[in-house]
Amino acid sequence: MSLYLDKTIMADITETTGSVKAPAKRRAAPATSPAAIIKTSAAPAAKDNTAGGASAATRRAQKTPAGKRIKANVGPAAEAQSITYARAKGVDAFVSRVAAATPMEIVEVERRGIDSMFLKDLSRHMHVPAVRLYDIVGVPKATAEKKVAANEPIAGAGGQAVLGLARLLAIARHIVENSTAPEAKGFDAAKWLGQWIERPQPALGGRKPADLIGTPTGLEMVARVLGAIESGAYQ
Repeated sequence: MSLYLDKTIMADITETTGSVKAPAKRRAAPATSPAAIIKTSAAPAAKDNTAGGASAATRRAQKTPAGKRIKANVGPAAEAQSITYARAKGVDAFVSRVAAATPMEIVEVERRGIDSMFLKDLSRHMHVPAVRLYDIVGVPKATAEKKVAANEPIAGAGGQAVLGLARLLAIARHIVENSTAPEAKGFDAAKWLGQWIERPQPALGGRKPADLIGTPTGLEMVARVLGAIESGAYQ
């Protein structure tokens, strides 16, 4: 499958730049599933440094006096690193961190909640009014503004929807960054996404992506449709 911006993106960027001739050669498209955006990392296997290949547990057992039992010392999995929004680094840095996070790290973010200021900054980044973005993620305006003022996180379903928006932005950026079209350089993926989620999509039964982002299942549907743009499966 070839890499290119979908017709909607191309229409947006060619309004001011003119028509673009598609390059003759394109790279193969990477997987577009949302799961592919969130990389998983496995803990490295324990290294055996003994001459005979015996494990540390085996060596301890060999040194244990007869008749005594020792408790196996099984090391826990590495703790997930905390993912927090650093306003000084900006929205894009946080989105990149979310895109590269392990599933366990995402779980911790979902439990802890999203920095309310991220939602405020994301609205400006996507050129979407804050009030509209509050509505999309299902957080009342008064609640969102109160949390911003108190520097409190947005947790629960609202926080997960905000995290979902970050994932969608990561997908949009991935599409643009891997496009071979010259006009992709400098293209505002965040602004385009803000417009795209407000457009009825045939693949969603004519519903707007913004109407579905507030639920986990709806978010996955939107992510699949957005990801399919890169392979040309959806126009």
